[in-house]
Amino acid sequence: MFEQNFINHGIARMNIADLDKADRRLLRELQSNSSRSVAELADLVNLSASSCHRRIKLLEQRGMISGYGAQLGREKLGLSIEFFVEISLVAQTEENLEAFENAVRRLPDILECHLMGGQYDYLLRIAVSSAADYERIHRRAITRLPGVARIQSSLALRTVKPWTGLPV
Repeated sequence: MFEQNFINHGIARMNIADLDKADRRLLRELQSNSSRSVAELADLVNLSASSCHRRIKLLEQRGMISGYGAQLGREKLGLSIEFFVEISLVAQTEENLEAFENAVRRLPDILECHLMGGQYDYLLRIAVSSAADYERIHRRAITRLPGVARIQSSLALRTVKPWTGLPV
C-alpha cells in the first residue's frame, strides 16, 4: 500500500494523508531519535528491517524526510537565554526583503528567521549566554541589518512547550 500510494499520487500530490499507520509511526520515531538503527526502528514499528529501510528511503526521496541532525542542549552549551526579535523594515520592496534575508543568513547568532504577515515583517530567534551577550548581538548585528526601521525584543522567560517535531 505504501509504495502504491507513492505511485498513484505522485511526488507533487504526496502528503501526510497518503501515509499509513506504520509510516506515521516511523516518522514519529525518527523525529524523536534518528540515531537508532534500522533494525531498532523496524522493531518499534512492527516491520521487517528491509521493509523499514525501503520505507525510509522512499520517504527521503519524496522529501518527507529532509535531513537528520542532533538536538543540542542549549542550556548545557551556556545559551540559557532566548530572545524573540520582531523586525519591521522601512519598505517591503523585493530589494529590501532580499538584502535583509541575505544578511540574516550570514549571521550565526540568529537561530531562526521567519517572514511574517501582520504587524512586523520578520521574527528572529536568538539564544545567548547573558544580557550582555544579547546587547553585543543587538548592537553589532541586528541594528546593522539592511532596511531595518524598528526592532522589538522580547525575552523568553521559560519554554512551556518545546519543539518536538511535526504532528504525524
